[in-house]
Amino acid sequence: MASAEDSGTSPRTFSSGYRFVEMTGEELFANVCQGCHMPDATGASGAGRYPSLAGNKNLESGNYPIFLVVNGRRGMPAFGDMMTDGQVAAVVNYLRTHFGNNYQDVVTAKDVQEARR
Repeated sequence: MASAEDSGTSPRTFSSGYRFVEMTGEELFANVCQGCHMPDATGASGAGRYPSLAGNKNLESGNYPIFLVVNGRRGMPAFGDMMTDGQVAAVVNYLRTHFGNNYQDVVTAKDVQEARR
């Protein structure tokens, strides 16, 4: 993550001043999502339950994963303050077209913007 206000000396923490710098869905998944959902998106359980995103019917409607990425849910943190509308759309589209998911309708940055309201 990077901050326009970061002078190089302040510690990096999760706050509204930081944004992820990755731009593609693949990069965002690899650096943000796969730590919990695993590299193959099959999920995990142990200290918590991280649902499988592979072949996940809940991804059929783009609105559901948009909501989860922006707002979080239970153990999943909200990433809405750390991702632009374009980044949210990119990672949602990546999830919906990989890992055995074949949902071809595209989520746009405008869809994310409208969902944030």
